[in-house]
Amino acid sequence: MPTVITRVATTRTATRASTRVAAVALAASAAFVPVPASADTYENYADLAAHEVEGTDYRRVLRTPSGAEVSHLAIHGGAIEGGTSPLADHAAGSGGHAFYAFEGIKSTGNGVLHITASNFDEPKALSLQSKVFRTVSWHGASGTHATTYVGGRDEALVTKVKAALDAAGFAVAEVVPPGLAGTDPLNIANRNRTGMGVQLEITEAQRKRFFQDGKLNRAWTEDRTHWTPELFAYVAAVNDALQQP
Repeated sequence: MPTVITRVATTRTATRASTRVAAVALAASAAFVPVPASADTYENYADLAAHEVEGTDYRRVLRTPSGAEVSHLAIHGGAIEGGTSPLADHAAGSGGHAFYAFEGIKSTGNGVLHITASNFDEPKALSLQSKVFRTVSWHGASGTHATTYVGGRDEALVTKVKAALDAAGFAVAEVVPPGLAGTDPLNIANRNRTGMGVQLEITEAQRKRFFQDGKLNRAWTEDRTHWTPELFAYVAAVNDALQQP
């Protein structure tokens, strides 16, 4: 059994991302074309694990502090959706929360490792989710406007996260396209003990602002010295929302 490592280690390729989001015209009104589940190379984790090599093509990262009731997920981490692993990892670490990432570590072609959130059934992620009450799942969307689509079934927390990001000066889309809504009960974000979580879809333009020189490649984003003050402010806003009663 491969060992799950515990270190910060999520970019879907530009082609896959641009297919997923045809165009983001405005933060509040974006033209969006969702990718059907059949567009994924693999149907679920078992299918992926039968064809890809853990430790060579992908890795699983898990950190579960004792008593943690909140999880931060980056199921398209590493080089699948650039920058999402460091965001989720820092959010978890600074908040004393649990952290899970499924990360692409191929030299190229990490888009094949993308499993849509409603089909993502990796056992360690499911086990973690069965123990926590609140979840923030970090994703990357395409888009030339710096904004975030906040979705998920936890409507109260969605409202708090949107308000916290807005108060911190970050653009939040008023309308979340159906393909980014994150409301499917089978979505890994919603498979915690309450059956509801939050899904953050952060545009490429926004993610680029979190890293010096706007680089989103895995080696660059994993190096904490390349993180910008905007990354710390964004994560702090999300954790502030989680702390609210």
